[in-house]
Amino acid sequence: MSNYQLQIEEIIEKIKEIDAHIVGLQFPEGLKIRATMVAKQIEDETGAIAVISGDPCFGACDVSDVDMKGMVDILVHFGHTPLPLEYEVPVLFLEAQFQLDVTSVINEALILLKDYKKIGLVTTTQHLQFLDEVTEILKNEGKNVVLKEGRGTRKAQVLGCNFSAIEDLSVDAFLYLGSGDFHPLGIKLSTHKPVIIADPYRNEVRTIDQFADRILRIRFAKITRAREAGRFGVIVSSKKGQQRMELAQSLRKMLQKKGKEAYIILLDDVSPELLMPFTDLDAFIITACPRIAIDDANMYKKPLLTPDELLIVLDEKKWEDYRIDEIRY
Repeated sequence: MSNYQLQIEEIIEKIKEIDAHIVGLQFPEGLKIRATMVAKQIEDETGAIAVISGDPCFGACDVSDVDMKGMVDILVHFGHTPLPLEYEVPVLFLEAQFQLDVTSVINEALILLKDYKKIGLVTTTQHLQFLDEVTEILKNEGKNVVLKEGRGTRKAQVLGCNFSAIEDLSVDAFLYLGSGDFHPLGIKLSTHKPVIIADPYRNEVRTIDQFADRILRIRFAKITRAREAGRFGVIVSSKKGQQRMELAQSLRKMLQKKGKEAYIILLDDVSPELLMPFTDLDAFIITACPRIAIDDANMYKKPLLTPDELLIVLDEKKWEDYRIDEIRY
């Protein structure tokens, strides 16, 4: 995990500045392996007590400020940039920037970008510091690079639930710098443009096409099955950054107008085990993070749909207009 800069000195400086006695630490899953090391260094150098959040962390929408209210003087949240939300305790966001060289993987991506002139550059929090370098490489190869800020995001930054940084971009193709397939999938479904993935973790370049085709087949099957459902559970998240109660109520009314039964279910984390007792329901709608339905689809025996997918089920939206659900802050 030495590929990430955790900015420990900045944390220590902040602790001393505000004279914090108890410090909360929250890490995404991939960085939890560094948690005790960070806690020890903080305690050794400041004398403060470190409290590590052991719960899953899915992003800046899932800050443990509510859990740690009244317990800590400051919470340090690693790996994400802040959302326009109000937090219950002071929160220091540290991006945990990726440190390896990305030049070789960008040069390899240029092979797949050879037929495209105007390129939309997109990335995630850990790679924002590479934008100038990547832009320069692309421009040196004659590419016209386009970047823009989104709603609540930095220039060229996408989140799992926020693709506003690529809305209405007039480009020939997108270059995504980062790992995983969900973010480039969202770009593909939002724009229907070619998406090239430059993955510095695997040091490989690929397109999203094959993965997108497979996911769309799975989602179409879930939607088709849900058309036969008569009783729905509409899931609302208790996580501050994912809580969309008004949307849940709206979806419930929509279902009821179509002659369906619908019940609102409040959950913090969503899992097959927690939905198992609701044996009388035929399908579920998730108003929390859209990744739950997409990434974990095969874990659920009953259809778990996003709000947009429900609109397709109810013939309020066409399949051809399918896209990843977004949370608007």
